[in-house]
Amino acid sequence: MTALEGRLALLMLLLGLAVGGRLAWLWQANDYSQQLAALGERHALQLAQASEAAVGELQAEQAKRGALEQRLQAQSTTHHKELKDAQDDRKHLAGQLATANVRLSVLIDNAAVAVSGHCGLSAAAGAGRVVYGPARVQLDPAHAQRIIGITGDGDDGLKALQACQAYVRSVALKR
Repeated sequence: MTALEGRLALLMLLLGLAVGGRLAWLWQANDYSQQLAALGERHALQLAQASEAAVGELQAEQAKRGALEQRLQAQSTTHHKELKDAQDDRKHLAGQLATANVRLSVLIDNAAVAVSGHCGLSAAAGAGRVVYGPARVQLDPAHAQRIIGITGDGDDGLKALQACQAYVRSVALKR
């Protein structure tokens, strides 16, 4: 083997190593790119599943909220109707008191009448009428109007309290 043949053999060896290294590099790069692509597909699938689950939960929560809003709206409408009916009844009663179609009277405590005599009130029955049972006194229409106003405000307050309690129950049931 001459020096030229040795060099040629060395050159062939180096060329074989270079080509083999290049081919190994390309094969490994192709293998890694396939692994990365598979990993990317799995990751995209996981993200899609997670987003579908989140959308499903969001839709369920929105449906619950919509149902709660409808119940609260129905309760509000019912409360408003009850309050309006009570106020209309109170106005009707106040009108009847003002026109003397209805009179408001109170019972007199017999013990108080016995102690003080007459308590400054007249408990006499109407002309030609005999009253059996407890003694009653008719109130002045102005006082009757004030009493109706006070009791009406109390009724409105109780209705508002009932509406608040119903609201709290509805919201508490949602959770």
